Amino acid sequence: MQFIDKVTLKLKAGNGGDGLVAFRREKYVPLGGPSGGDGGKGGSIIFVGDANKSTLLDLRYTKEIRAKDGGAGKNNKMHGASADDVYVKVPLGTMIRDLESGDVIGDITKHDEEVIICKGGKGGLGNVHFASSINSAPDYAKLGQSGEAKEVLVELKLLADAGLIGFPSVGKSTILSVVSSARPEIADYPFTTLRPQLGMVRLKNGDSFVLADLPGLIKGASEGKGLGHTFLKHIERCRVLVHVVDMSGEYRDPVEDYKIINDELLEYPGHLEKRPQVVVANKMDIEGAQDNLERFKKAYPDVEVYPIIAFMGDLDKVLYRVDELIKTTPKFALYDEGHTDKVIYKYEEKPEFEIYNEGNGNFRISSERIERMLGHVDMDDEISVIKFGRALKKMNVDSALEDKGCKPGDHVYINDYGFIFKEEDL
Repeated sequence: MQFIDKVTLKLKAGNGGDGLVAFRREKYVPLGGPSGGDGGKGGSIIFVGDANKSTLLDLRYTKEIRAKDGGAGKNNKMHGASADDVYVKVPLGTMIRDLESGDVIGDITKHDEEVIICKGGKGGLGNVHFASSINSAPDYAKLGQSGEAKEVLVELKLLADAGLIGFPSVGKSTILSVVSSARPEIADYPFTTLRPQLGMVRLKNGDSFVLADLPGLIKGASEGKGLGHTFLKHIERCRVLVHVVDMSGEYRDPVEDYKIINDELLEYPGHLEKRPQVVVANKMDIEGAQDNLERFKKAYPDVEVYPIIAFMGDLDKVLYRVDELIKTTPKFALYDEGHTDKVIYKYEEKPEFEIYNEGNGNFRISSERIERMLGHVDMDDEISVIKFGRALKKMNVDSALEDKGCKPGDHVYINDYGFIFKEEDL
């Protein structure tokens, strides 16, 4: 299966259905009154955690996801149909960011966990709600609210307790295959794992943790070279790093390799260098490995090193040390300062309209709701135009225009329509 860990999507929740203007007209029901029902709510777009998924492959060729609009209100005070919500299944460890603001709006770490990413619009009220003692036959209703629309970055960051790091071909995949049931590709020539692998490690004392075999680093990875950030971002959720060093010296110098890897961790903007490391000296069965280990200990006297021969499987000391550190190391925050450690999505209604002063006495109103209202106005019917002006006044559009400097006689534009601002008309 192809490993896809980043996709960009355009999302549009459904609009709420419009309320209906209707009246009871039965022959034997005198003064029947208004009977227009409410519109149904628009569908929301909800992301759901699925433990059976391990990649974002299903979303790779999806450019846009749209939910359906709610149905319009009906006669006899009947509600319009509410649209179904759209559920998008994603792997555990998936993070959703708003592309425009960069804010994290969802972080899914549990099976069946749901996060509303785009909220559907509320349905409009039918004219039955506006009847009163002074207006027993209201001939207006509310339009449904617009559903949210946004472009998001969906990114998978592996959900592992510990991660195997190191240069390509140092034995990370071999270690994972020995300590878990995972079966990563292993070869006897220098190459790098191209997709992360996860395995469940179960210890003899009953403890267990998730270990990830992560793609090999190279110098410059923090700047995006090689697999670059594609690799480094998968370390962010790991509490402990198992740093595997090839002590054979067959392809590289282990002393230099250790320094390069830690320099890359330091340069990456995720505070990866703060994670505790368990340093593993692999391939100790090869000639020259013992001499390299002595050099390594002299170069880094404060580093605790575990010499191993990975394929022989004697890794209990390493695993118990990793397990101990996982238990005592607090969870690291994934987000920048200002973000909470766990994002709880909060739907905030946007302003109903925005006004722009274009200069020379010209002003423009931008509002999806007002533009939809305008579509229901008969410009050849004076009463229809007056009602539209009154609706704008109720929304405080006239006050907002004055605050922006609009004066009587100035021109106000909505889409392709232009109006002359007159305080008494709004």
